Amino acid sequence: MPSRRHFIQRSAALLGLAAAAPWLTRGAFAMGPEQLLQRRIPGSDELLPVIGLGTSRTFNVSLNDTSLSPLDEVMRTFINGGAKLIDTAPSYGNAEAVTGELLKRTGTQRKAFLATKVSANSRARGQAQFEASLRALQTDTLDLVQVHNLQDTHTQLALLRELKAAGQVRYIGITHYLESAHDELLEVLAKEPVDFVQFNYSVAERNAEKRLLPYCADRGIATLINRPFQRGQLLDRVRGTSLPDWAMEVDASSWAQLLLKFILAHPAVTVVIPATSKARYMTDNLKAGYGRLPDAALRERIVQAFS
Repeated sequence: MPSRRHFIQRSAALLGLAAAAPWLTRGAFAMGPEQLLQRRIPGSDELLPVIGLGTSRTFNVSLNDTSLSPLDEVMRTFINGGAKLIDTAPSYGNAEAVTGELLKRTGTQRKAFLATKVSANSRARGQAQFEASLRALQTDTLDLVQVHNLQDTHTQLALLRELKAAGQVRYIGITHYLESAHDELLEVLAKEPVDFVQFNYSVAERNAEKRLLPYCADRGIATLINRPFQRGQLLDRVRGTSLPDWAMEVDASSWAQLLLKFILAHPAVTVVIPATSKARYMTDNLKAGYGRLPDAALRERIVQAFS
């Protein structure tokens, strides 16, 4: 029975996306043998592997060997698997400091695309929080800083633009994790130029398909997708259930991969950021970035399987 612990072994070369899903074209994708699918950051020539790593809850542990050892394996699996984007935040407890320490321990600081957030109510507090993030992540610059859950958005985005102009931040963005905030995200995007927007999207939360994802595609805004498993609730729905035979049509060998491939099949998705504290699950998540993606009909079959 296929599961997150039992993966189908394949030796065939990776199939091209154009053959698998012709509607996902326009030069936004790049693949090669033994390489994760990548998508371009709009407005740049930079490619990002489509599987990222979230750190909420999972990386909020003590900075000691006992707590860090399992996450050390997760980080090595993530980076060695060809992935890059790690999403964290000051409000995630020790997650930033743990991320920085793990990258140092594994010697992979320069291989990661570091994304964090600012959640403050004044410019001074935002600046102080940014500087604390640099120290925690053990770096002089950050790839992406996002205004967390639209907190004091205008003030913090103004600060982030200054930091970007000064070369301390490469990209800026905004985030939220609730569907009820999607309209507010759109309102901000219409007024404030940003490079990235992060929000929730999954088989059970599809509101982003209506306006948010199309808007980002039309305006050239990169997207990060959080809550792909709804904190594990979606996987609980199928626990103990055999993976359907049609999963092989999209080269999926686990339920988690089906959930991630459903998300990645949308052409406006740049990176999905599932969180995990187990290396075997990290390996499984990475496999969703290989092979074919579902067409519209298969996406609906995936939705029905989790209904």
